[in-house]
Amino acid sequence: MADIWFYHLTSMPLERALPTLLSKTLEREKRAVVMTGVEERVEAINTLLWTYDAASWLPHGSKSDGDAEMQPVWLTAEDENPNNAQFLFLTDRAMSDKVGDYERVIMLFDDRDHDAVSEARTRWKDWKDAGHKLSYWQQTPQGSWEKKAES
Repeated sequence: MADIWFYHLTSMPLERALPTLLSKTLEREKRAVVMTGVEERVEAINTLLWTYDAASWLPHGSKSDGDAEMQPVWLTAEDENPNNAQFLFLTDRAMSDKVGDYERVIMLFDDRDHDAVSEARTRWKDWKDAGHKLSYWQQTPQGSWEKKAES
């Protein structure tokens, strides 16, 4: 069973939160798959990870780059794990049938998207019923994270 962490974006958009969370993942010497809801977002996140901070970068790749097994962070719109990642990041309402294959799943959802919030509630119930360990994290106004619930 996976540890599934729900990250509720309330004060900062995905574009600011994701690079920080991926940096922490790499600091722990873990690999990640970032799954988006649509293919167009793969390229947008690819660009983001090159440009979010002029003083640093996150090593990553996607199908257009190839060599998936060499990439510590893999960006995709498909339900795949070609880089043998331990962590799965679900963004843009992406859904994976393989959450149990990961050590940790991080589901990021935006408070401004009411359908995404509703979907997160449904997934919480479904994944709890499936026996996964769940944690709910909410952003503070300062942009840090506070654990609000677990199951």
